[in-house]
Amino acid sequence: MQTAKEIFLEMLKPDAQPERQLKQYEALHMCLYDPINTYLKGNRKRGTVSVDRWGTTISFPEDAPGAMPLNHGELAVCRDITRWRETVHAPDIEGSCTEGWEECRKKAHEAAGNEQLVAGFMGTGIFEQCHFLMGFEPTLTNLYEHPDEMHELIEYITEYRLRYVKMLIDNLRPDVIFSHDDWGTRDALFMKPDMWREFFKEPYRRFYGYIRSHGCIAVHHADSYLVPIVDDMAEIGIQVWQGTLPENDIPALQRHLKGKLVLMGGMGAAIDRSDASGEEILAYARKTLKECCPGGYFIPSITYGVPGTVYPHVDRYINQAIDEYNALLHVPVFDLPPIPRRVLGEKTAAEEAKLPASDEPVGDSVLDRISAALCRGQQKKLLNLCQEALDDGLSAQDILSGGLVKGMNRLGDDFSANRVFVPEMLIAARCMSAATALLKPHMAGKGGQSASIGSAVIGTVRGDMHDIGKNLVKIMMEGSGIEVYDLGTDVSAEQFIETAVEHDCGIIACSALLTTTMNEMRRVVSLAEEKGIRDKVRIFVGGAPISQSFCDEIGADVYTEDAGAAARAAVEILKACQSSR
Repeated sequence: MQTAKEIFLEMLKPDAQPERQLKQYEALHMCLYDPINTYLKGNRKRGTVSVDRWGTTISFPEDAPGAMPLNHGELAVCRDITRWRETVHAPDIEGSCTEGWEECRKKAHEAAGNEQLVAGFMGTGIFEQCHFLMGFEPTLTNLYEHPDEMHELIEYITEYRLRYVKMLIDNLRPDVIFSHDDWGTRDALFMKPDMWREFFKEPYRRFYGYIRSHGCIAVHHADSYLVPIVDDMAEIGIQVWQGTLPENDIPALQRHLKGKLVLMGGMGAAIDRSDASGEEILAYARKTLKECCPGGYFIPSITYGVPGTVYPHVDRYINQAIDEYNALLHVPVFDLPPIPRRVLGEKTAAEEAKLPASDEPVGDSVLDRISAALCRGQQKKLLNLCQEALDDGLSAQDILSGGLVKGMNRLGDDFSANRVFVPEMLIAARCMSAATALLKPHMAGKGGQSASIGSAVIGTVRGDMHDIGKNLVKIMMEGSGIEVYDLGTDVSAEQFIETAVEHDCGIIACSALLTTTMNEMRRVVSLAEEKGIRDKVRIFVGGAPISQSFCDEIGADVYTEDAGAAARAAVEILKACQSSR
């Protein structure tokens, strides 16, 4: 009977015939205690805020699966990419991590024995290190605005990662290198596929090439939607993609890849909840196994980049489902019907990621040209066109609604369809802000203020520091003419309600990424009822672990899967409220 280690090695072969499905991380002994990891973590502990060896402030909530950077404004290590060399200094791992290797190596290999592979662990990959240093939004916009400096910074981080992996391989002598870098959200890349290829593909080809050339297995963690670059991942030497979210349509990927990449994951964070019952977890896991295991080259596991769910009972039921599956007789099936979602066909990944609709020909009117300039992030041209429209006698309100808002709505549709990505949205938001500042003195109403269609309060719920999705919703709402009060992250139910009352908001929009913080949304609904404003506000909920069923369960009003849909729903609701008054 094959050991877990032997099954894992078997799955890397072109014609793999494993005896059974692996049970999550059972084949890997994750060495998280080597001298470099110990040094880099410094004083990082669960439930604390600390500073890492790069100088980044790190928050590690008590009940979160992992730590995350606090790098906004003054907290950013690199506040000016054109001067990055003055503030960015890689940790001195060669001088600081010379001792303790023999003891660590002995401990890891004894723990792994003959049943497991020793996995050297490397968190915070090249892209993640960039946004740990300067913030997520500046990282993405700098790829457009300062490409030369970004190439230089990426090369600096890559050289550091190569020194790091050399020390790890030479001293730990692992079987596997397990490296982290998230390149997307639950249903989209963070950037255009071609932009990822321009900045990150070759650095990672060198990194994974080094690992493979030294006889180690290359495992890459990214709990993201990566379908447009999955062929690139296999090409640069990644052998196992750990963290494969179900949103990637795993059966379709299996048919497309034909064993070029082992997919490890399928069990998303949405099931990792304190209130998830045994039957719910088993049903979820059984469905995943039924859909994904027959296609082969699949290791069912939680999509987190380290073993273990936040709530231990979830792990137990996932493992029970895998044991049950292995106890049955299974015949491989290769003609499963495709799940109706961005299924890979004969087109290449580059063809799948076609140019955004915003690059299509536009009309000749000044409003059409304003809309197009906004979509393309051409701020100088946009301001000139807005001034031209004013000089031609168009009202500021017509320019806003017929040009700017139209452009933002178009971008929102393209974003929902994965034709544009986060950097384009951020740059368009800057353009929108500059254009509205130009129009503001010409707006009808007191003090040059235009009557918005309504207002919303938005924030990430208490205990959760993630703000990427929340910021995108804010951008889209503001671009649609909604006045938005952004409370930031770690927002309590009381803060949401107090702000809604103070500013007479028609919408409360709550975001969460961690399953451990979802119940704060339930408190928002309850508190709105308690304070007597429930009939005056519509409560929006969103984020990776949120679903329509959760929205219905807690009594919220609207759940959407992306920022564009959230903004469209908000506009409809606020306009309906205005017309009913």
